[in-house]
Amino acid sequence: MKNISLFGTAHIHTPGFVKRLNARNDIKVISVWDHDQIRAQQNADLLNSKTIKDYTSVLNNPDLDAVIICSETNLHEEIIMKVAEAKKHCFAEKPLGMGQQDSERMMTAIENSGVMFQTGYFSRSNSVYLKLKQLIDDGTFGTISRIRLNNCHDGLRRNFFNDYLWMTDLNQAGVGAFGDLGTHVLDLLLWFMSDLESVTATFSSPLNRYSGCDESGEALLKFKSGVIASIAAGWVDIAQPFTVIVSGTEAHAHMNQKEIHLKSYKCSSKILNIHN
Repeated sequence: MKNISLFGTAHIHTPGFVKRLNARNDIKVISVWDHDQIRAQQNADLLNSKTIKDYTSVLNNPDLDAVIICSETNLHEEIIMKVAEAKKHCFAEKPLGMGQQDSERMMTAIENSGVMFQTGYFSRSNSVYLKLKQLIDDGTFGTISRIRLNNCHDGLRRNFFNDYLWMTDLNQAGVGAFGDLGTHVLDLLLWFMSDLESVTATFSSPLNRYSGCDESGEALLKFKSGVIASIAAGWVDIAQPFTVIVSGTEAHAHMNQKEIHLKSYKCSSKILNIHN
């Protein structure tokens, strides 16, 4: 049995964590902390756990194995620094930090502590992306000329953030729509190609729902290898037919969450059905 503490319950993915933790019979949530005591109690009740007023009070508990951090992004650095100092394994929701400097400080502290750490990027474990990574590494596409990645939904039209307004406040979240969703496909892109040279991006707010918060964006990235990539991300798209397009001198592929449609000079067009 592993003992876990939940630090912060603000994130929109918190209900998913609660559901998964309750489904595990090898994990016990021994405490829940949030600066919002009502929110902490609600989640503690769901987890059959208890609330704590000071998250540092549990870090010296030798029975505590790991921490899950679902707080507002602007609280991450303070919490993660203390978790790393206590040498507790840690998962923190994305984005890790408000910017480059605090993220690098956290990275250094985590690496120096020697603990296991993961932030909220799950796409690399998706079987479709694993297969696409294999095709890229095997040279299936020849010389890659361009990559297109999309991660969009219509969350604003469906009022996703009514209970998570902090995610629309850049002072607490650090990012708006483009950073919230674009960070997932950026993580994939930097996994596919590691020689990033330059980036430019632009954002828009077609609905202008929350002041100062972008709702959609596009980025153009150039790699030293010559590959040009683009990223689209936002909260206002009603449909997203293709999540990734990879085009090269020998093959072309477009994919959704379950299939890769591949066409190459070496073989006729085919659909690769991938199962998790």
